[in-house]
Amino acid sequence: MPKERNPSRIRTIGVISDTHGLVRPEVLKAFRGVDLIVHAGDVGDPGVLDILGAVAPVVAVRGNVDRGDWARDLQASEVVKASECRLYILHDVNQLDLDPAAAGFDAVISGHSHSPSMETRREVLFLNPGSAGPRRFRLPVSVALLRLEGKFLAAKVIELRV
Repeated sequence: MPKERNPSRIRTIGVISDTHGLVRPEVLKAFRGVDLIVHAGDVGDPGVLDILGAVAPVVAVRGNVDRGDWARDLQASEVVKASECRLYILHDVNQLDLDPAAAGFDAVISGHSHSPSMETRREVLFLNPGSAGPRRFRLPVSVALLRLEGKFLAAKVIELRV
């Protein structure tokens, strides 16, 4: 019999950005079984959040293309506490106006560039899942999975075959 998971100790988070109004079936497949979805902006259409919300609870921030009445409820940044980790979410990492290590964050999640990246700076994971929306140039269409156990973070970028 598999060991029972304690959701306060182990979390799997689907990380997505720059959907620009498009939710691909490959995203829903990649996010099957996640506990939470973080959308790092440029949602493009409120229906995106509804579709993702049918998979798992969603925390989303406003991106530069998110305009109109529906987007007013989205904040420029959000803080998520999961397991024993603190995550700071914003759309454009170049607008980061705090020192995440000094502020006690374990990860910074952003989007905007459409290019996936993972980098650790001063023991803080900087994660950009890339773009899951319409393909731009030759950049991949991608999302990320973030697994948390206690203070341990493990991220994986998943290039979607579209």
